[in-house]
Amino acid sequence: MHPGYYLKEEMEARGWLQRDLAFILGIPEQAVNVILSGKRGISPDMARALGDAFDVPAEFFANLQKAYDLSRAQNPNPGVAVRAKMQGSYPVREMIKRGWLDNGDPTLLNMQLTRFFEVTGPDEIPYLAHAAKKSSYEERGVSPTQLAWLFRVKQVAKSISVPPYSENALRSALLRLTALLIEPEEARHVPRILMESGVRLVFVEGLPGGKIDGICFWLGGSPVIGMSLRYDRIDNFWFVLRHEIEHVLRGDGMDEEVIDDELEGARASTDDPSLPEQEREANAAGADFCAPSTRVDSFIARKRPFLYEKDVLAMARVLNRHPGLVVGQLQHKLKRHDYLKRYQVKLRTFVLSAAIADGWGQVVPISI
Repeated sequence: MHPGYYLKEEMEARGWLQRDLAFILGIPEQAVNVILSGKRGISPDMARALGDAFDVPAEFFANLQKAYDLSRAQNPNPGVAVRAKMQGSYPVREMIKRGWLDNGDPTLLNMQLTRFFEVTGPDEIPYLAHAAKKSSYEERGVSPTQLAWLFRVKQVAKSISVPPYSENALRSALLRLTALLIEPEEARHVPRILMESGVRLVFVEGLPGGKIDGICFWLGGSPVIGMSLRYDRIDNFWFVLRHEIEHVLRGDGMDEEVIDDELEGARASTDDPSLPEQEREANAAGADFCAPSTRVDSFIARKRPFLYEKDVLAMARVLNRHPGLVVGQLQHKLKRHDYLKRYQVKLRTFVLSAAIADGWGQVVPISI
């Protein structure tokens, strides 16, 4: 009911007429009439005045008005709750922006998410509140944002054709990759070299907050390496790439994807017993590829505490490495991320110029 209905009841209980209430409030009688007749609502100022007039809290009349307004409000589009549930679990808005999904009504979005995550129905989409049971990804602690990125890598990888995988070819490819470690722009050859050995290499820009660096999995008998290029640094690129190649050589990721997130600091350790063996070995391979650990350890032991820039550059020349690769390993071992930071040059532009990449302003056209 309109608040005016209850206001009349209060007036009748006290034997007041409209003119009496108008006198008490100090307003024209017509101002009272429009409220009693339901033509005007009770404003916050009027709620306070009525509260004093009837000796009740102002909230009494304010709440009457609020309840009346809500009762007359239109029911919201049912899609609001559905989109809220989606966005509460996945960065759907960002996925639409990136071209992974088409914007549309909730039914269409539900259908697209079902196809995107390769399940048979909306109730099987991991992490959504109505999911019937936890997926293996949830049990492994893979975040929804990381999972969305992972499945985008899968979609892109499926669109790539490569020759049959050969472990011998990949080991030979490592020798060719080593020759690229001197100049940043040489990284543009990486996708072609790996694909010639039967490895699908996919670059997908990470979603905000994903903190994922790389992934290794297999499609049939063909390995896939996915990278987010989260950090645009020469040392990070080569470390993560070699880390994932080691997973491939070990046969990791055949049963379930190997997901590498925050691959830095303690997570890049080669001797931390809390890390799985496959991660320690992959870290060791990545570190040695950038700059052999024995040489770096020997350098630190001989030169510490006077680690001069000229000596670092001399070692890089001897190792046939870009200085940024040696600096990256020194930073990790010394736990000094500011040390000679200027040598950690960018190379994302060179890599993407000759790669299959999704993100950074471009979209791989895939229909789901």
